Formats: sequence, structure tokens, C-alpha cells
Amino acid sequence: MYQPRTYRHWIKDSDLVPFNVVVKETDLYIRAKKDLKRKALKLVLKYRNILEEYIAKHPAFLTSLEPFPLTPEAPLMVKAMVESTTKVGIGPMASVAGAIAEFVAQELLEFSPEVIVENGGDIYLKSLKKRLIGIYAGSSPLSGKIGLEINPKDTPLGICTSSGTVGHSLSYGKADAVIALSKSATLADAAATAIGNLIKEPSDIQSGIEFAQEIRGLKGAVIIIADKMGLWGEVKICQISAKG
Repeated sequence: MYQPRTYRHWIKDSDLVPFNVVVKETDLYIRAKKDLKRKALKLVLKYRNILEEYIAKHPAFLTSLEPFPLTPEAPLMVKAMVESTTKVGIGPMASVAGAIAEFVAQELLEFSPEVIVENGGDIYLKSLKKRLIGIYAGSSPLSGKIGLEINPKDTPLGICTSSGTVGHSLSYGKADAVIALSKSATLADAAATAIGNLIKEPSDIQSGIEFAQEIRGLKGAVIIIADKMGLWGEVKICQISAKG
């Protein structure tokens, strides 16, 4: 059985202070140099309010599964969501988790030189040292056995995951995990969803990688289905022990 957020216990660094911020559907796990929970909560409320006000004026933004037209009054986060999802041909809300992680993290960086914000498997981080990010891929035998090595010079970085077998997010594919990397977590979230939609069986990995290579602004991708994995771009995989 899938147990939400179990991967949060796989983080082994002890140099950052962890805290959670939960507002309705938004459930952030944040690590920073100090406890910034109050500031993070204000930021979550700020960006949720921006989004909710925009949806109230444009209800189709919430439900559209196709690219949404950019309106002149769109706030910065909404604009980022529209532009990112339009690049890959999907609806704007497919990037919402990555967008909130990114925009909250960017403002928290004013108060901490290092910040890691995780929102339902979508991460935006700025680090001053090398980090290992564990990969949770549901029932795949690779789940919890491998991770991404992230060098500080490559951050800030968005690392977002989509799955057709784990969680409640809409996916038309059957990949256990598709991870996309980009300087923009909003784009990484959109890309992971779009790539994941293409993966129905292991033989689709190659076409998924080819699609990823065409997404401008994407730095790398990992596709996992069952015991098969495909890699492209600036991705360094290492073995880890989730329970060690």
C-alpha cells in the first residue's frame, strides 16, 4: 500500500532545521538554516490566495487539461505555470505543486542561504553542499535504492516527480516515477507530468527521453517503470539505503 510522504524519512542530513507547513491541499516539508515556519506559512497563504483569486476570475484554469491562454493580468506565478505547461502541451494546474515550492523557496532564501522545499514529491532547493535526493518509485524494485546527487553549483534547482502508479495526481501513463530537473521547479513539474503521460510500458522509455530532450529549459530526466530506467542530461544517479 502506498503511504504518502514516507520518503520524507529518507532525508539524512542533520545540518538544516526541518518543519512542515500545511494549508488545505498544500503540504510543504521545508529544511532551512533556521525555523522559518511562520514566514513560510505567510508565503503559502500569499501564493494560494493569488491562485484562488485568479481561478475565481478564470474557472477554466483549474480544470483545463489543455494549454491555457495567458491573460494580461496574470500574476507572476500564474504566468510561470501557463508558460511551462504550454511548452509541453498540458493544463496549467499540472505545475501547481512545483510552482508553489519554487515561489515560496525563493522568498525564504532572503532569510536562509540554504532552503529545501518539498511539495508532494516536487522539490526546489538551494544548497551550499552536496545533497542526495532519494527517489521514491512506488513498487519498483529501484524505489529507495537509488538517488540523485546534487552539487551546490547546480542549485537553485527544481527536481519534480510524476507517477502513474503512486499518489492521486492525474497521469495518463504507468511510469513508477518520472523525475525532471530544471532551474524552474514550475517547468520541471510540468515536464515530469507530460513525460509521464507517454510512458505506458518499458519500451516507451526511449520516446519519453526523446520528448524530454526537446523541452527547452529542462536539464535532465529520469524515467522508471518496473525494473527499467532511462536517463538523460545532467543527472548523476547513486545507490542509497533508504532505511540505513
